[in-house]
Amino acid sequence: MTQTPEDAFLTAFHEVAMIGATDAGGVERQAATPEDKQTRDWFVAFARERGWTTGVDGIGNLFARVPLASTNGGDDARVIMAGSHLDSQPKGGRFDGAYGVLAALHAAEQVEAKVRDGEVTATHDIVVVDWFNEEGGRFAPSIMGSSVYAGLMDREEMLEVTDLTGVSVREALTSIEYLGSDDDPGVPPVDSVAGYAEIHIEQGRILEREGLPLGAVDSSWYTQKLDIEVLGEQSHTGATAMGDRHDALVGAAHVILLFQEVCERFPAETLVSSVGQVTVEPNSPIVVNSRVHLVGDLRANDPQIVKDARDWMIEQFREVEQKTALRVVAKDFDIRPNRYYPIEGVELQEKVAADQGKGIRRMQTMAGHDSVAMNTVTPSVMMFIPSEDGVSHCEREFTSDEDMVTGLDALVGVLERMVEGALDGVSYPGSPPAEIS
Repeated sequence: MTQTPEDAFLTAFHEVAMIGATDAGGVERQAATPEDKQTRDWFVAFARERGWTTGVDGIGNLFARVPLASTNGGDDARVIMAGSHLDSQPKGGRFDGAYGVLAALHAAEQVEAKVRDGEVTATHDIVVVDWFNEEGGRFAPSIMGSSVYAGLMDREEMLEVTDLTGVSVREALTSIEYLGSDDDPGVPPVDSVAGYAEIHIEQGRILEREGLPLGAVDSSWYTQKLDIEVLGEQSHTGATAMGDRHDALVGAAHVILLFQEVCERFPAETLVSSVGQVTVEPNSPIVVNSRVHLVGDLRANDPQIVKDARDWMIEQFREVEQKTALRVVAKDFDIRPNRYYPIEGVELQEKVAADQGKGIRRMQTMAGHDSVAMNTVTPSVMMFIPSEDGVSHCEREFTSDEDMVTGLDALVGVLERMVEGALDGVSYPGSPPAEIS
């Protein structure tokens, strides 16, 4: 019996969710691991079974071109790109990123059928993309592949980034046979991209609380990270007197608590902060630790709040040094300004939702996404569907089949209009529109 397009999507989604599946219902598919390779191989097989051409660029981004306006998938037409990422956090959820890639593949197939049947007249091809290392769990920074593609990060510099074991991005991509070339004919040049669409789980609980199936993202929060080293001296945990110890881990504990305390200095829910990664050296049960490396994260809609929080943190680090006789070295990195999506793309989502009889609201994204990077080079659309309990980057992350299908239908509607040129000529400043100061 032939499956409906919706059932075919759900079957594929749950099939991919078995790659790297964990016992608690999540997935472990960090960037450029064997499990990531399996999902990429699945992507390539899906595309080639449908006669779509594929390509891999010099930072490992994977593309599949769906010929709609051009002849046999040639390079005559500009393209509408759609996708997300297949890599996961350590013990992450099976929806984050993967839903957007699977939805894009199946939406592209549906749009292709409508073009073939004369229901849609396309002036652009579709290219579905799996962006490399969006999560940044293995290789920092996150949103790496799309940022290199958009020219926001240097490719050679990113290829030399190493994970905690010393393996570089270049080595890891080579090992799974997904280090390609920007000259690959299957890689669309940036200037050929007429628009980008991404659908994602919300990773928050606004849509769930309001009982809405769709969110149209109009902007992203300001973000910055701090690379922090706490430096002490290695010594024996049993033989060294307490007054003689210079325990870097004690200093790191003070630093970590400051990331909680800083949020209390601002109005509720205006700032979020965390320490997301900690590396301890030498990390032996009978050695006082000499070095702790931490990555701190500050985010707010108002850039001044982040800047004020950062300055307060730096002041507090000096006090930690005085209190503990340790050194605390902090460096700014991965600073990302507010980005604003084209209002025309937001209104397009609202029109599609109205046509389909679905509720929708405008909203912001506090998390980073590949669309944030892509919105600096092409008009981009960011779409949300609900997340149960707002849980994400966690094995119990969950979105219902019904909500996933609703999002798929909305993505089909958005792509239909985008391949017909709905966002052609639209500006994509990424910065605030004129009426926003």
